[in-house]
Amino acid sequence: MGKITGFMEFDRKVEAYAPVEERIKNYKEFTEPLKESELKNQGARCMDCGIPFCHSGCPLGNLIPDFNDAVYQGKWEKAAKILHSTNNFPEFTGRLCPAPCEEACVLGINEDPVSIENIEKNIVETAFKNGWIQPEPPFKRTGKKVAVIGSGPAGLATAQQLNRAGHLVTVFERDEKIGGLLRYGIPDFKMEKNVIDRRLEVMKKEGIVFKTGVHVGVDITATELKEGFDAIVLCGGATVRRGLPIPGSDLKGVVQAMDFLPQNNRKVDGIPYTGEELTAKGKKVIVIGGGDTGSDCIGTSIRHGAVSVTNFEIMPMGTTARPEGQPWPFWPMRLRTSTSHKEGAERVFSISTKHFNGDKDGNLKSLVTTEVEWVTAPGQRPVLKEVAGSEKEWECDLALLALGFTGSETTIADQLGLEMDPRTNIKASVTNYKTNVPGVFVAGDQRRGQSLIVWAISEGRQAAHHVDTYLMGQSFLPLKGEGDLPRV
Repeated sequence: MGKITGFMEFDRKVEAYAPVEERIKNYKEFTEPLKESELKNQGARCMDCGIPFCHSGCPLGNLIPDFNDAVYQGKWEKAAKILHSTNNFPEFTGRLCPAPCEEACVLGINEDPVSIENIEKNIVETAFKNGWIQPEPPFKRTGKKVAVIGSGPAGLATAQQLNRAGHLVTVFERDEKIGGLLRYGIPDFKMEKNVIDRRLEVMKKEGIVFKTGVHVGVDITATELKEGFDAIVLCGGATVRRGLPIPGSDLKGVVQAMDFLPQNNRKVDGIPYTGEELTAKGKKVIVIGGGDTGSDCIGTSIRHGAVSVTNFEIMPMGTTARPEGQPWPFWPMRLRTSTSHKEGAERVFSISTKHFNGDKDGNLKSLVTTEVEWVTAPGQRPVLKEVAGSEKEWECDLALLALGFTGSETTIADQLGLEMDPRTNIKASVTNYKTNVPGVFVAGDQRRGQSLIVWAISEGRQAAHHVDTYLMGQSFLPLKGEGDLPRV
């Protein structure tokens, strides 16, 4: 597998970035690709280890050593076939995944792991460049109709797999364009939207029908769906945002991240938007929440021309090394610094916002925080406590709430009579993705809660297998880690 001594001969290398002062002038992707010879060397670092733990680290079960070896051998088309056998959209994961596979890489025990994510991205980009990714419509149709609700990565993966099984698939999306949070949540500097459009053209030619501007549960009822389709798959995501119920949260200038980011993406794409423009230009911005969404708000605010950007995180500052109690090959809760953080944001840890202050016209002017600490007692969960005397007032014109999501919207679930779990996600079996209503399935964040794009694709693939089984009595669609079988 690869070059036996490659991991001893070559150091880890990934794409470089354009200088900060250049890249913040626009919303273009700013990576600088490696040369083909350098990518081959990176593929050569794969160790031919006895048990490839990267397989278990990847929610899709990608055949990572196999495509690494193909890249090392210069067999790019073979690498693309291997990669697509388990991952419908490597152009998404190759840009946006936090790469749990790399944390599980055997080489990562005592060296820098193989640069799996970057290799994956370059495989799919090489495949598109050379015209190897072509529409693959099924050879025959079953006549069964399936409605997929939501066009994020879970919905798209579900749709493509079921279409490959020969079913007639219609994807419903309430927004103007297909893509879900891939299009409206992820800034273009992380993934330009022509990457989505390029894949959609392939899927349309495969026979998938996309209907945009259709709010299921409002524009089309559950009864109409059940009458018009043999199966329904809900992939609408966990879209109910977490608020911050403190004094002043209703002030003008306290804005949800998922209002701020989608509006900016629409502006970049030339899509009309409603409501007042949300801009960070000339403002002192504080982003509350230290996850990926918070990072996206930072990069977007800097490109708007914010005077300053500060990022609050309620958790303590992590370490760059693996924390004790999170050994290899498990995913470690390390300190992670994004490209947006490096563009000029101040990060503050172990801090909690107490209240917002406004002027007489209801505009946000400042906020007050307190330092916090997590107190742990044997056998008990950590308890958050304020540090006495640590209150501080911060000037702030725009506070962006990037606090995650609390669960799924319930309009269509209520109409269908679906059971919900305690976290307001739609309740479904983890073994077959069935809800309590026959013929109705759920996948992605709407089932498991807010999660990663790679998990959404995995859920969509798994759900498709079980929907196909429900419709046909058996399925030849692959499950996790299985390569695609010949099309019907």
